[in-house]
Amino acid sequence: MYKKLLAFTVLCIAFIIGTGAFFMHSRESSDDRERELQQNIITINAAQKLIENGEYESAVIKTAELEVALRNSSSEKRGNNDIFVICLVCIGAVMFVSGYVYVKILMPFDKLSGFAENIAKGDFDTPLEYQRSAYFGLFTWAFDNMRSEINKSRACEREAIENNKTVIATLSHDIKTPVASIRAYAEGIDAGMAASPEKLAKYCSVIMRKCDEVSRLTNDLFTHSIADLDKLSISSDSFELVSAAQTVVSELSGERGDIVFEMPCFEAEVKLDKNRFEQICENLINNSRKYAKTDINVFFTRDENTVTMHFKDKGNGINDADMPFIFDKFYRGKNCGDEQGSGLGLYIVKYLVQKQGGSVLLHNMADGFDAEVTFPAKPSGSSRAVLS
Repeated sequence: MYKKLLAFTVLCIAFIIGTGAFFMHSRESSDDRERELQQNIITINAAQKLIENGEYESAVIKTAELEVALRNSSSEKRGNNDIFVICLVCIGAVMFVSGYVYVKILMPFDKLSGFAENIAKGDFDTPLEYQRSAYFGLFTWAFDNMRSEINKSRACEREAIENNKTVIATLSHDIKTPVASIRAYAEGIDAGMAASPEKLAKYCSVIMRKCDEVSRLTNDLFTHSIADLDKLSISSDSFELVSAAQTVVSELSGERGDIVFEMPCFEAEVKLDKNRFEQICENLINNSRKYAKTDINVFFTRDENTVTMHFKDKGNGINDADMPFIFDKFYRGKNCGDEQGSGLGLYIVKYLVQKQGGSVLLHNMADGFDAEVTFPAKPSGSSRAVLS
């Protein structure tokens, strides 16, 4: 930038000097000066002859002609001097403008460029000096203010990361205590120390209570790490959805027997993360168990390119006012009552389903509540389910 300004200044000065020289040369050439000198000599000689011959009046006339010629020559020289002075003034003006541009515009811009380079290198501690009244004053002030805000944001981020690490480390340490108790009582039962039914019931009661404590701590741990949900790895495996769902539901039902699985007449080949699919089923079933407290029907419908898995209970469903926000992080509906929860179950379900190209819909039905999870499936000629 400086080299360009310097080149422009030199070019302007050269142009002014060249133009002045051209005009001065055009006003006074060597031939003109020689002819003028010869004419003056002739005039002087003529005047001298007239004086010698006693023709004084004619000599005075010749002398007057010489005086006029000399005055004209002096006027032309003064014109040349004027051109020279004008050239000097123009050169001074160009140098002044170039210096002004350099000091008022290029130097502040150079500082701004250096500041931006430092920011790009990660230096947020060096301030940018500025004057609000300068041309770039507000611009540089905005840049320095941005630097300060970024610095504050980075400091807050570092503090948040450290706090999060502290919380996770504390919760992880606290989990060890109930786990140690569970192991101790389980070893006591295994060693036959709970000989009487009363002692066995006491041991089991302590184990269940400690399990609830672990569950609460792990819920707190998960709540504090939910910000990293976007970093969750999701793979894709091809498998048959109906048989996989039957296995998952059977494991979740266990001895409780509160889940009715209705086998369809079709198969559905999907490409999903099997572990994430199990998480989806577990979250939806546990939600129904917690809030509806009724049996849960699991059945399927499908069309040409998708398969839908339904989780239907006979509970009161979700209030219409809560429905638009029910998938939001940490949101809990007004009908949750005294049930403990973090408001993350449905948020996680929607995240996992959408990450695998599916969709989830919730419906309040006349006889209960239906959660529909739809996934892409390989095309099939069968479009209706036959329940077993």
